[in-house]
Amino acid sequence: MSLFQFKQFAVAQDQCAAKIGTDGVLLGAWVSLIHKPYSILDIGTGTGIIALQLSQRSQSEVIDAVELDPNAFEQATINFENSPWNDRLFCYHANISDFASEMEDTYELIVTNPPYYEPTQKSNDAARDLARFEDALPFTLLLDCTKNLLDESGQFATIIPYSREDEFLSLAAEVDLFPNAITRVRGMENTPIKRSLMQFSRKQHPTLEIQELVIEKSRHVYTVAYQSLVKNFYLKM
Repeated sequence: MSLFQFKQFAVAQDQCAAKIGTDGVLLGAWVSLIHKPYSILDIGTGTGIIALQLSQRSQSEVIDAVELDPNAFEQATINFENSPWNDRLFCYHANISDFASEMEDTYELIVTNPPYYEPTQKSNDAARDLARFEDALPFTLLLDCTKNLLDESGQFATIIPYSREDEFLSLAAEVDLFPNAITRVRGMENTPIKRSLMQFSRKQHPTLEIQELVIEKSRHVYTVAYQSLVKNFYLKM
């Protein structure tokens, strides 16, 4: 079994098409928990990495996840059961639209690392495509479901390509979700911005906090800001 060892938990990923990557770990470390959410939902949990990070970072009583792919669902369930927080973690095997229509409860924090690769990049691996490609979870569907599942005072956080930031902000505004924090991510200081970490609420904020995060100073030499963000998770940070 392929295990990715973090400081307080381990993640098996041999059955998951989408392996642990920088995006998911960044989101799990970056998302603000200042409102101390009682309940958290991770949409498209994959290995369960973000839900596990938020279990480590919070005292939330309910940490749910939803996953469509059967192999990823089974793997996330095992990872949850083997974690120190197995009494707070639960994974649903469901399509997010069905889940959103049937779930009566709402969540005080919703997080997702959604698929966003272009259809032209499809492979012959159906599970991998499901994990990676946006037609499995279009931004419009994601935001509609989030609107239905989010508590009135709740927060929603995601990570997407920077090239689609304006599009996502516009779609979010259509369902009355407004950004309160954005961090744009570069691999190195002299490289283009690649990702946008964004957190939303139902209220418009008079001042939007926009920051930048650079991951590396040079190959495998990490910036102080990046190390500070992920040091509670990675073994060698």
